[in-house]
Amino acid sequence: MKETEATISGETEVSAANPNSGEAFPLREAHSLVSDLMTPNPWIYWADFLFNIVVGWAAFFTALLSPLFSLWQIGAYAVAVLTLYRAAIFVHELAHLKKGTFKTFRIVWNCLCGIPFMIPSFTYDGVHNDHHRRDVYGTHEDGEYLPFATRKPVEMVGYVLLSFILPLLLLARFLLLTPLSYLIPPLRKIVWERASSLTIDPNYKRAEDAIRNDLNWRQQELAAFLFAFVIVLLTWLDVIPFSVLVLWYLVAVMVFILNSLRTLAAHAYRNPGEKPMSHAEQFLDSVNVPGNPLITPLWAPVGLRFHATHHLFMSMPYHNLGKAQRRLVNGLSDNSLYLTTMRKSLWDALTRIWQESAQAAESQEKAHRSE
Repeated sequence: MKETEATISGETEVSAANPNSGEAFPLREAHSLVSDLMTPNPWIYWADFLFNIVVGWAAFFTALLSPLFSLWQIGAYAVAVLTLYRAAIFVHELAHLKKGTFKTFRIVWNCLCGIPFMIPSFTYDGVHNDHHRRDVYGTHEDGEYLPFATRKPVEMVGYVLLSFILPLLLLARFLLLTPLSYLIPPLRKIVWERASSLTIDPNYKRAEDAIRNDLNWRQQELAAFLFAFVIVLLTWLDVIPFSVLVLWYLVAVMVFILNSLRTLAAHAYRNPGEKPMSHAEQFLDSVNVPGNPLITPLWAPVGLRFHATHHLFMSMPYHNLGKAQRRLVNGLSDNSLYLTTMRKSLWDALTRIWQESAQAAESQEKAHRSE
C-alpha cells in the first residue's frame, strides 16, 4: 500500500488513461485532495463492528426462538442478515489495514464472526491484496475478477446461485478437509491452493506465500474446525436443535447472495485478462454507487458503495471514503472521468453489466455464425 501511495504522490505527470476515452486521469491532484484521510479511527471500527455483531447474534437467536414464520421471526431474520453481513464485510478492512496493526480487533473479529461463519480472516488476507496489484488486477491471476461483461449473462446468474452451496462448501472445507489434509500430507497443498481463499474465480490458485497479516492462519483453521465439529456434534447428540444449523445456513446464504450482487456491481468487468491495467484504468473499471445513505449501505456496507474510490486509494479507511468522494467530485479541476464510475443504484449497476454482457454474447454468436 505504501508503494502505491508514494507512486501517486510522487508523479509529476500521469500517463494512465481511460481505455474508453484516452484522457488522462488526474491521479496526483486527486491524491492531494484526500491525503489527510488515510488514518483509520480505531473507535469507529470497534463501535461499528461490536454494535452490528451484538445486534446480529441477538437477532439470530430471536429468530431461532420465535414462532415459525411469525412477523417476529421474519423481522429478526432480516435484521440478523443485514447486521451480520455488515460485520462479516470487515474482513475486507482487515485485508487492507496496515501490517501489524489492529491485532486485537482481528482476533475479536475472528472469534465473533469469521470463525462462526467459516470465513476466518486468513482466507482473505494476502489474496485480496493481489486484487489491488497493478500487474495482477483484471488478469487471469486475479481471483476476484472475471470478465463478466464479455461473457454470457447466464454466468452471472450462476455466480449468484452459487451462494446456495457456499455455506456447505465452507463447512466441509473446515470440518472435513482440515483433519483429512493433516492425515494425508499431499492434500495440504491442494487445500491451501484451491480451498483456502474467498474469491470468485473457481480456477484461482493461491500462492504459497499469500499471507500478509494472518501468520497464525493455522490456529484460525484449527479454531474453525473445532467450532464446526462441536456445533455439529452437539446437534447430532440433540443438545442443540437442528434448527440452529438450518438458520445458520439460511442467514449465510442470504449474506452470500447480497455480497454476490454487490460484487457484480463493484466493477465493469471488461478486461479479458490477458494484459494488466494501470492504476487509473483499474479505478475507471471500478464502480461507485453513492446512492441513498440509508439504503445503499445495507447491500454495500463498510464503505463498499465507494468501491471505485477505494481502488483509487486502497489504504483509505472505510469511514473516510464518503468524505473523499465528496472532495473529489467538488474539488477536481476536471471530474468528468471520475464521474464515469458513478452508478445511480444497485439496479443501475447490474443492468449496465447485464446489457454489456448480452451485447457481447450476441456479437460472439454473430461472429461464430459468419465463420
